[in-house]
Amino acid sequence: MSEVILDTVVEDERWPTAIENIEQVADKVKSAAFSYLRTHEDLAFLSGEKPLRVNLCLSDDDTVHRLNKEFRGQDKPTNVLSFANLDFEDFDAENEPFDEIELGDIIVAYETMVREAAEQEITLYAHFCHLLTHGLLHLSGYDHIEADEAVYMENMEREILQTLDIANPYEGE
Repeated sequence: MSEVILDTVVEDERWPTAIENIEQVADKVKSAAFSYLRTHEDLAFLSGEKPLRVNLCLSDDDTVHRLNKEFRGQDKPTNVLSFANLDFEDFDAENEPFDEIELGDIIVAYETMVREAAEQEITLYAHFCHLLTHGLLHLSGYDHIEADEAVYMENMEREILQTLDIANPYEGE
């Protein structure tokens, strides 16, 4: 069974003061998400021997805005961006010669996360855990473009967050 390694880079100095032990929190979320996926989903990349790597960047609105515009054509910041390597057609062949498999990158925007948490009247901790869970599911091949995909992904998020004692982020929608 593949080990999942989370490489966290803190680009914005506000992160560690906003959420105490942010890197440990991120690792806890990663463990909960992949434990859930191993138990409930049949994902071939999780059953291999090679370690899996996820890159997490704790950044700001300016960076996420620039990336969102460049890669998604949307001229605005967003809360979280995920760049999944699974999306590439030749994912398996590309990873064959390497000792580990890089699942992709997740970038979280500090200001947007703070604003949304205030609007939703939830803690930064809870919102960060939700955004990271969301990003990890994207890196694992899930999406929410179609309505049925959105329902499936949201249900997984709820169940993963419940294991972390975090309330349903979709309650009241």
